[in-house]
Amino acid sequence: MENIKKPQIITFKRLWPFLWPRDLKGAKTRLVIAVLALIISKSTLILVPLIFKSIIDVLTEHKSVSAVFVWIGLYGFVRILSSFFSEIRDTTFASVTQRALRQVGLDVFDHLHQLSLRFHIARHTGGVSRIIERGTKAIETLMTFLTFNIVPTALEILMVSIALSLMYDVRYTFVIVITMILYIVYTLKLTEWRIRYVREMNDADTAAQSKAIDSLLNYETVKYFGNELHERHRFDVGLIAYEKSAVQNKWSLSYLNFGQAVVLSLGLISIVGMAALDVQKGAMTTGDLVAINTFLFQLTIPLFNLGFAYREIKLSLVNIEQMFQLLNEPREICDAPDAIDISDIKTVVTFEHVDFHYDADRSILKNMNFTIPVGHTVAVVGASGAGKSTLARLLFRFYDVIGGAVKIDGVDIRKISQKSLRSMMGIVPQDTVLFNDTIYYNIAYGNPNATEAEIIDAAKKAEIYDFIESLPKKFDTLVGERGLKLSGGEKQRVAIARTLLKKPIFFIFDEATSALDTKTEKLIQDNLERISKNKTTLIIAHRLSTVIHANTILVLDKGVVAEIGSHDELLAKGGLYAQMWQRQQQEVKEEIS
Repeated sequence: MENIKKPQIITFKRLWPFLWPRDLKGAKTRLVIAVLALIISKSTLILVPLIFKSIIDVLTEHKSVSAVFVWIGLYGFVRILSSFFSEIRDTTFASVTQRALRQVGLDVFDHLHQLSLRFHIARHTGGVSRIIERGTKAIETLMTFLTFNIVPTALEILMVSIALSLMYDVRYTFVIVITMILYIVYTLKLTEWRIRYVREMNDADTAAQSKAIDSLLNYETVKYFGNELHERHRFDVGLIAYEKSAVQNKWSLSYLNFGQAVVLSLGLISIVGMAALDVQKGAMTTGDLVAINTFLFQLTIPLFNLGFAYREIKLSLVNIEQMFQLLNEPREICDAPDAIDISDIKTVVTFEHVDFHYDADRSILKNMNFTIPVGHTVAVVGASGAGKSTLARLLFRFYDVIGGAVKIDGVDIRKISQKSLRSMMGIVPQDTVLFNDTIYYNIAYGNPNATEAEIIDAAKKAEIYDFIESLPKKFDTLVGERGLKLSGGEKQRVAIARTLLKKPIFFIFDEATSALDTKTEKLIQDNLERISKNKTTLIIAHRLSTVIHANTILVLDKGVVAEIGSHDELLAKGGLYAQMWQRQQQEVKEEIS
């Protein structure tokens, strides 16, 4: 039991600041208004049983009809008054609830963006989104039940108990207290027992949704291999687990509901029986019997609500706990406390004895040493898996090196703020992924404050302007999920335009033209060379013909620098680079023939 309670107490403590937003204007005033409205609303409801008593007594004593209607009118007025103040309470807290949802949502969103690339590669997007969705809904549920059920119900039970003890025999209050204690203890015990089924149900739901999202994101691959039935089976495995947990959860809920009904019914029978005996003895009037019965019904509904509210709060805390686990994920890459901002590269970018691996049992870079002088173009070539793209990730500090250091002007990039570091660099990645929005939005993403003329200019330099103008909706054309409505070459040119719009001082081209035809590639290469002239540039390439203009070429082989020099120098050495060059030239000749 303690193992279950402890994380939920921690979750509630962490959630508390969100339940009472400090930046909400007039928060204290709202609290006073809501509390006063709650007290007035519940106080007026306490009058309802007394009004019913008076109506019955007037009727049994055969008094004038007008007296009956006075009491009936008073009954209607009290109900309306109670409802009015209840709505005042609800609307007062509405802004608090929505502000809490907004703050938590932003905190989770910000934190996910601050987590490392390693985390995002390892997690299922569908599972993460499902956890966030359940967590934010759970906060709304928690706020609703805390402010609109738990506190009002507790106040109502207290007020009814006091009224009964003052007006009638203490025996009635004793039975009510015993009934409430039994009801609350039973509810707490059964709800704690049910929590494990809820956890199992959530885990199964997350797993099933992760498989579904993963399958839909890879729609084309599923179709290529005709694996619809295979994907259906994977999804169904998750649904079967969810179905089993959901059925167990429903059974446990039935046990809880039935037990609660039994406890309340026994209490109700006891009090009504006692009241009936008192009426028969002449110690109470028929109106008193009706009043006590009405009091009981006013308690019964809140008690049912209290049990339901407690269940929902416990379930909500489970969902919120899972969402907060995302917030507890450590940030692998953090700015140093004394991190500095830089805006320029004055002399050189250096890799000094850099060692790196994604997994400890597989080394990627070993004792990597090279420099990129300011204004120079350095190219990196090598076989797939040699570690070429890893260099770009280390420069952007998506990962930290295991050994050695990456430096800019002699300063370790771990001592530079991530924002200023990345603001200087622009990359055209090997795998281009676009937002599911318009072409205009995706190009403008390089600089959201850019003018339309600047965006058009970037599109022209990326040799995609004519293609865009040929489309029916031109720049307003939607590119689809991950840009799948565009071809590989079109996506790559949008990515190039986006990077050019950023106007970085350090260009990184990671197979930037790999998806283009030879003619377009030549046009874009000329543009890129002109734009990046006299700017610090790192080119990662497989096709050697795209890097012959580089000042320096590094040849990577199994994570180490096997050769270094200019194009002519490397050909003259007759080593690995020369072999690669000859092989690619032969492939070109074969294609032509």
